[in-house]
Amino acid sequence: MTEDARQALADYLTRHYAQLKGRLTRFLGNGDLAGDALQDTWVRLQAREDAEPIANPAAYLVRMAVNIAVDLQRRQSRAVSFDEIEAVLEMADPAPGPAQTVQTQSELEHVLKLLDRLPERRRAVLLMVRVDGLPQKEVAARLGVTKSVVEHELRRAHDFLDLHLRDEEKK
Repeated sequence: MTEDARQALADYLTRHYAQLKGRLTRFLGNGDLAGDALQDTWVRLQAREDAEPIANPAAYLVRMAVNIAVDLQRRQSRAVSFDEIEAVLEMADPAPGPAQTVQTQSELEHVLKLLDRLPERRRAVLLMVRVDGLPQKEVAARLGVTKSVVEHELRRAHDFLDLHLRDEEKK
């Protein structure tokens, strides 16, 4: 584009900016996007070097601005908004972190050591009821004891664990 043609288009854009922006706003449905597109159009006009003649400057500038606006919309649709980034950053990660994993592993090892200290039948009752989810009546039948013995062993196991786990929390 010759210097005269480039200057003529830049002058036309400057003189008819309000009309061009109004036309683009109606076409695009967004005044800010229309303004951004016209600004980019002016910048591209300054860098343009081809020598094609322009018969209708208004149509040429509007078409150029529309193409730029479409490119801007495509780029913006791929971009993540600040609010979306902030929402992602605020989301808590449900997975435990390394420190929590180590702490949980340590607590589990401690509970397993406490379970090992229980008498065999008491440990069996606790595991069948709390881990396996068996009803107390079935546990009694499997162990060949009464349901009241199962209740007694379960209560004693809970008391033992509560006492020792509470002591650990105090340390």
